[in-house]
Amino acid sequence: MPTRLNRANAPPTLSRHAVDTARLAAPLAISQLSQMAMGVTDTILLGALGPDSLAAGGLGANLFFVVVVLLQGVLTSVSVSVSHARGANADHLVPNIYWTGLVLSLLLAIPAFALLSFAEPILLAFHEPAMLARNIGEYCAVLRWGAPGSLIGIGMMRAFLPAIGAAKRLLWVSIGGVFVNAFLNYSLIHGAYGLPELGFLGSAVGTTITVWVTALVLIAFLHLRPRYRHFVVASRPRLPLMGELFGIGWPVAITYGVESTLFLATGMTIGTLGEAPLAAHQIALNVASVAFMVPLAIGQAANVRVGYWIGAGQPLAARHAGFVAIALGVAFMALSGCVLVLAPHAIVGLYLHLDDPKNAQTVALAASLLGVAAVFQIVDGMQTVASGVLRGLKDTRVPMLAAALGYWGIGFPTGYMLAFHFGGGTKGLWWGLAAGLASVAVLMTVRFDRMSRRLVTRGTLEPGKSGQASRNTA
Repeated sequence: MPTRLNRANAPPTLSRHAVDTARLAAPLAISQLSQMAMGVTDTILLGALGPDSLAAGGLGANLFFVVVVLLQGVLTSVSVSVSHARGANADHLVPNIYWTGLVLSLLLAIPAFALLSFAEPILLAFHEPAMLARNIGEYCAVLRWGAPGSLIGIGMMRAFLPAIGAAKRLLWVSIGGVFVNAFLNYSLIHGAYGLPELGFLGSAVGTTITVWVTALVLIAFLHLRPRYRHFVVASRPRLPLMGELFGIGWPVAITYGVESTLFLATGMTIGTLGEAPLAAHQIALNVASVAFMVPLAIGQAANVRVGYWIGAGQPLAARHAGFVAIALGVAFMALSGCVLVLAPHAIVGLYLHLDDPKNAQTVALAASLLGVAAVFQIVDGMQTVASGVLRGLKDTRVPMLAAALGYWGIGFPTGYMLAFHFGGGTKGLWWGLAAGLASVAVLMTVRFDRMSRRLVTRGTLEPGKSGQASRNTA
């Protein structure tokens, strides 16, 4: 977080913005990668039990994380509200936000629990094989008990800790969670170290315990560490404040859903083209997803920094913080794209044996998709950071509409046309993804430019105004 400044001081330099944003984003990126590592660990351990267990556990875990991640979008409002309060020197409002956000995360766990409870009939309605649907239903019936812990530990705390300057604590707990998860999964799957042998359900039990341990450790850290205890002193949750948090956050959840369904629909469409195109798509998408964790973290950091400077009544500093963050996201993804262009076969070789003739078609197609991903990544990084800086302005509804237009009004139709009417196949669908992401990136960046310029020109934000607004809602 920025240090406390005299409101009469000039805003930080652009280089200072860049350093502060990178310092805040780094632990968030590693935390995101740690969460991915947990999923990879689960997949590897389940694979040892055979394809049936891998399919049921993998799909069950994916369903769990899709549901939870969408609901976590609502909790991004906690970060914005805390940043505004701290920027306005209104730290006394932070406990209200903390306890209200904590209750909100528990309330959000109710629909997650209910949806996961009906995983089997939902899958049967989509004509999934009965045995697979039953196994996934059993897996989700265990994982559903981890929904509250996940929404607190990953959703609430990932929003709250960076806003109070404690992102590094999230980093170390997330890394520790990877090892705890691996130990519990292995032990409960195979019955090692005196723990019961639960087979593929052991993975679900291990993951559930891990997310609760993560949540409880982070809560204990906040309440026991003197440096941060004043942020979480006992305070009664406020219904109006909860309404404000939900009002800011629900469009973010819809935005996450709109984007995730675009990728889901694209993958299902590619699946109709055959196994090799689908395998190539999964490889290229996995590579892009790993790189995406960095601009996603930059966007989260920008959310905090823009919100802080708005709360401080310095819209010019907020504008600079936003554009510096967008530039950092684009720069990183451009460098990442260069790697994809220069070494596509080496990257594909991490997933497949390049000298196996059976893999020749998949290898060639995956390498070509990485060329598209080089462009895809730049605009993807731009749009996710731009979305973050707009959240710092508490602007979430217009970005939601921009995402719906860009992804489904431009992206998917363009990809479908290129794939099936212009012979583009899988690459055509990927160029459609790139077109959709590019349109969203432009729309959101232009939106931030206009909003921040208007705030600077009008000078409407006076010191303490944002804090007063928060005080009224609290």
